[in-house]
Amino acid sequence: MTNTAATLPALPDDDWSRILCVVAHPDDLEYGTSAAIATWTRQGKKVAYLLLTSGEAGMQAPPEETGPIRALEQQRACEEVGVHDLRILNHPDGTLMYGLDLRRDIARMVREFRPDAVLTTNFDVEAYGGLNQADHRAAGLATIDGVRDADNNWIFRELVEEGLPKWHAKALLVAGHPEPTHAVAVDADAVAAGVRSLEQHEAYLADLPNHPKPAEFIPEVLREGGQAMGVEYAAVLRVFDLGGLAGS
Repeated sequence: MTNTAATLPALPDDDWSRILCVVAHPDDLEYGTSAAIATWTRQGKKVAYLLLTSGEAGMQAPPEETGPIRALEQQRACEEVGVHDLRILNHPDGTLMYGLDLRRDIARMVREFRPDAVLTTNFDVEAYGGLNQADHRAAGLATIDGVRDADNNWIFRELVEEGLPKWHAKALLVAGHPEPTHAVAVDADAVAAGVRSLEQHEAYLADLPNHPKPAEFIPEVLREGGQAMGVEYAAVLRVFDLGGLAGS
């Protein structure tokens, strides 16, 4: 993460009540971001998760066995951070395709949930110390466009016919971005909740023998974010103002 020399400002989320998180797989939100989510839900904000796949190709077991296991683990992870609205779509894991179908599904959820902000994860080609996974790239691009599609009645007109008029989100948030612009201060309880949320992906992590234990690295990730904000712990985000962000 760059930008650590400068103090990052707090995310201007005081007047937000709803945040939608859109990612490719179970566990994508559990690498530090879930501590911010735990903070938001404790503040009374409603957070929904939209997973575009069930992560069925992410383990050694056959996909028909893996998908239900990972969905259950994600439900348990959600419970650790106060999220009660989990949607998992049936797009194919590992071969997630950017396109109109994906954009429409995201736009539908934005119009249904009506969030103040939409959060996704890093979709750069290079990310996390290597080359980013294909589904992450497709999910991020589709999220950008799906959020904008949701704000245009003339794109996906069938959504209006479904009773879902356009909706304008104030901001797009990107977790795991190398150049964050804002941060969410989190306390020790939120850090612990974030650790527990990743620990719930027990079967998935067991398939990754070299994966560090959540308690060994999640607090350090959040402590590094805290240094960038001037607090003990923080989750950092790249924020794109879509119009209506406080202070814009």
